Amino acid sequence: MLKSVLFSGLLIVAIATAPPKSTRWMGSVSNGMKGDKISFVVSPDGKTLSELTFDGYWRCSGRLERQVVGPKDTFSIVNGKVSGVALDPPTGGTWRFELQGDFSAKTAATGTFRMNITGLGCDTYKLQWAAAPVR
Repeated sequence: MLKSVLFSGLLIVAIATAPPKSTRWMGSVSNGMKGDKISFVVSPDGKTLSELTFDGYWRCSGRLERQVVGPKDTFSIVNGKVSGVALDPPTGGTWRFELQGDFSAKTAATGTFRMNITGLGCDTYKLQWAAAPVR
């Protein structure tokens, strides 16, 4: 009995003092190929976007190809807005990821995304996305 009371007390303390968790967001693309998706993680303080991943199609040297890819870099969220370009690799990167977004509410975000490879003719062109946190 004493062990179960002690365990319950420790569990309550652990839950109450656990650090806040980052939130995964998932969304769809409205002007790309059917089924194109975007996902990312927002930090607990709402100031950093990481793990950006595009799962969809782009044109590469005249052919339509599916990619599941994203940059290693993070993007800053300032006053509910994200805007930036990540190159991969960071020094003179071949892959270019451009992200714009507006987190007007804690439950919805919209923006644009573009991914291309410099000099190879591979490009998603500017895509419109809408995302929400995954619960």
